Amino acid sequence: MRVTGYRSLVTTHDWGRPVGDVNGIIQDGITEVPVLLLETDVGLTGVGVGQHADIARIFRAVEGKDPRAVTTIYDSMLSQVFKSGHAGATFGAIAAVDMALWDLKAKMADEPLWRTLGAMDCFVSGYASGLCHGLSDDQFAAHYEIWSERGFSSVKVKGGADLGRDIDRLKTVRGIMSKNTSRPGLMLDVNESWNAKQAIRHLHEIEQQLDLTWIEEPVRRWDAAGLASVSKACRAAVASGENLTGLEQYSPLFEAGALDVVQAGSVWGITHFLRVAIAAHSRNLPVSPVAYDANPLAHAAAAVPNLIGIEVQDWKWPAGLSVDQSIEDGGIRLGNSPGLGIEVNEDALIPRSSEGWAASSGPHCRPRHAGLQLAPATAKRK
Repeated sequence: MRVTGYRSLVTTHDWGRPVGDVNGIIQDGITEVPVLLLETDVGLTGVGVGQHADIARIFRAVEGKDPRAVTTIYDSMLSQVFKSGHAGATFGAIAAVDMALWDLKAKMADEPLWRTLGAMDCFVSGYASGLCHGLSDDQFAAHYEIWSERGFSSVKVKGGADLGRDIDRLKTVRGIMSKNTSRPGLMLDVNESWNAKQAIRHLHEIEQQLDLTWIEEPVRRWDAAGLASVSKACRAAVASGENLTGLEQYSPLFEAGALDVVQAGSVWGITHFLRVAIAAHSRNLPVSPVAYDANPLAHAAAAVPNLIGIEVQDWKWPAGLSVDQSIEDGGIRLGNSPGLGIEVNEDALIPRSSEGWAASSGPHCRPRHAGLQLAPATAKRK
């Protein structure tokens, strides 16, 4: 078998609610989902999901190769672009190809990817995370009631703009998830919106009222000293890493003792996650993948020894994608379809007509005032 070409498609995910974080909100709740199809000379097609605008730049390292050599091809893609760098859009393209290669490798073996990667159990425990910053208080509570009904007992709340609101919302989900456990897991994700001293002050106030499991991205992703100082000053674990592209970006954080929970973004691919997981495991640190449409990293998460839980953001799928997994019992139950278990119905894809994630209003555009507040903001409540 040889890789012969690719096709780039796009569809949308209708979340049915506003989605976003402290950096911005997509009010209509409709986001674009890029889909990569990797073609072979035997008719099998590999599926990858995620942004891959730089695909043409790295495809020469893939064309004509046997997809079973997926990790070697991964390194070849990195080598292809080593002069100009592999971060950002380029790493996204490498990741989409990597997913498609793993999908092909498992399809050739006629087994689900979780089996190809050596997992014994198809169930992956997780925590609920609804990109919930733009929801009203009533919408917020109603949304997490649904997660509770699906058996979840741990929740990650999006915050960082209003400390009082963050505390109120953490208390709300603690009450909701108490139906499933006496000690719910509570995580707060502020998406790099604080500085180190701000984070320490805010966390001190939070921890006077709540048992916080972890604080996610309290400061900038590369601020090893800042992350380490936050970790030393609070009881909660510090989680970060979803925006790091390559093991070399984790090294300064590992050396500084800056991470208590090591994260990796689904949009950066399966091989990247596996390598990050082993690097974390060698340091006795747990790993947690950050979610993406169709949960491609769930297969790899099932196979690593140090998984603390996978983020789950929705129980619905993008238009035109059929995904062989179910969201139940507080996690993801993977199916037995070969590969990633993602089937693409091209006739049912729905492209987006507006910017979505790329909008200048966010949520992927950092506000100018982030990390520059002297005192906690407190919104007026009716």
